[in-house]
Amino acid sequence: MSTPPERSVGFAPVADADTRLLILGSLPGDASLKAAQYYAHPQNGFWRLIGALIAQPDLAALSYEARLERLRAARIGLWDVIASAERRGSLDAAIRNPEAADLIALTARLPALRAVAFNGGTAARAGRRILEGATTAALIDLPSSSPAHARPFDEKQARWSVLSPYLVAADK
Repeated sequence: MSTPPERSVGFAPVADADTRLLILGSLPGDASLKAAQYYAHPQNGFWRLIGALIAQPDLAALSYEARLERLRAARIGLWDVIASAERRGSLDAAIRNPEAADLIALTARLPALRAVAFNGGTAARAGRRILEGATTAALIDLPSSSPAHARPFDEKQARWSVLSPYLVAADK
């Protein structure tokens, strides 16, 4: 009999009253949990995708704190749709017994919120169940930035460009 997987617990939201765009992932993977940073896996395309959108091509090379500062300046927030779950490894398919994040409470505290973007199918399915009808913000499904979602970067970047109307360019 194998032991059950440990419960993975996500991070606090990175958002404030100025947040216009909230990007929701599913649950941080092992590399992110170990580093205590959103999107820490070196092959995850998130920081490159957002860097391209906010005209900050060097975003991925900056320190984590500097990346978060640039996101705040662009009025972008981050969180996950799952607060905690049992999972071996980092794949969303391995998530068991998820506990939903309180997305309704968070979005209610974001008066400038105009859009919620879901980073990947798992985030979109779970997030839409919670937020449809509970927010006036646009709900946008995106292809996952994860390396497990094997699509060319240019294709992902083109799909993520739908976020442009909700972005505020960060100061360089």
